[in-house]
Amino acid sequence: MIDGDGFRPNVGIVICNRKGQVLWARRYGQHSWQFPQGGVDDGETPEQSMYRELYEEIGLRPENVTLLAVTRHWLKYKLPKRLVRWDSNPVCIGQKQKWFLLRLESDHESHIEFGCHGHPEFDDWRWVSYWYPVRQVVSFKREVYRRVLREFAPIVMAEQGRRDARKRNR
Repeated sequence: MIDGDGFRPNVGIVICNRKGQVLWARRYGQHSWQFPQGGVDDGETPEQSMYRELYEEIGLRPENVTLLAVTRHWLKYKLPKRLVRWDSNPVCIGQKQKWFLLRLESDHESHIEFGCHGHPEFDDWRWVSYWYPVRQVVSFKREVYRRVLREFAPIVMAEQGRRDARKRNR
């Protein structure tokens, strides 16, 4: 499903832990790392797509995470010309994405599993500092990552602040 401007509807997923770190996944058989993402299928809402992709790519189910936020707007990036499949109809020139911020529940890290649905998208993962992905993602996704993390930062930092306050009050 590609819109009239050539953008494929897609969802992106930022998964954070209680320390304010984010899950960073390495693409299968490659050296590139990114957040989980995937296309919106016909008849799906973005939220339904997010939960489907979460399971297919990371092996997590809705009960393993808490939905904290969704970006206010669709964010777009264009693919470099060398990655556009010019012979397809319609031609997809990029992605338009709705992003979701999830918190992984503390005892559910062991549920992370690749390839729950066919060929795995990723073959490794790690927790990284919150802003690390902006510097490390492929260049054509960088501005979208910056905007997503900027929008979600107050929520992640507030979560972190509540966690720190609970520790101090024990």
